[in-house]
Amino acid sequence: MRYYPVCLDIRGRPCVVVGGGEVAARKVERLLESGAAVTVVARRVHPLLAELAAEGRIRHTAEDYTTGCLEGAFLVIGATDREEVNDRIAAACRDRGILVNIVDDPGRCDFILPALLTRGSLSIAVATDGKSPALARRLREELEGRFGPEYADYLDLLGRLRERIIAAGRPAGENRDVFTALVDSPLLEHLRSGRREEAAALIRNLTGLDIEADLLADRKVTLLPAPGAEATTAPQSGNRGNSETFEKRPNLVMPGLTRHPSDT
Repeated sequence: MRYYPVCLDIRGRPCVVVGGGEVAARKVERLLESGAAVTVVARRVHPLLAELAAEGRIRHTAEDYTTGCLEGAFLVIGATDREEVNDRIAAACRDRGILVNIVDDPGRCDFILPALLTRGSLSIAVATDGKSPALARRLREELEGRFGPEYADYLDLLGRLRERIIAAGRPAGENRDVFTALVDSPLLEHLRSGRREEAAALIRNLTGLDIEADLLADRKVTLLPAPGAEATTAPQSGNRGNSETFEKRPNLVMPGLTRHPSDT
């Protein structure tokens, strides 16, 4: 494998997509899902891109590509149908130390984009080093049946439990045993089958935390201290301006499956 797998945090980072067609629109969609500040460079754009620009969600530079379009960019995607333009984009990005992806041309890419399956906070990526995007797509489709939408709520719950357990201040080794026991338990099956009382009892037995079973069905999981225990406040994240009790954390919105046909 020639690529180094990495997950980039591009929230608020300036990302440029050169090209305005359907492929460019797909690339823009994924960048927006990751929180990037997106600029599209193209004289004419796909209706979806025009709509995003009208809503102020992206910036549209309605002109032909020039190297000036790369000013301040953290990441660039070349999605034009003109090889000469793509050559210029790749060369200019390399000269400036900007990460670049040229669609369907791995030889001119610093990174490739895998076929992606998302279930809430769960992301499963399939890449083939650019050798067969069709195979990557097929494998992703097979994974869709293995990892259903229930994984979004399951992972949300595991994240809430993990934060509360860590906040209790128990030894790290003990916490690891609890985390392993949770994922090895039938908790997912209980949630998938709507067995809320069984799920709540299992969590209580493994973690000492009480969950109101009725709220599991509404994805509004309230974690209560076990009998005789004190309520715990979750540690404040470095990106939050205020602390919050774990019970009051908002639920994550479960996005639908995002389909990306190419792994480059």
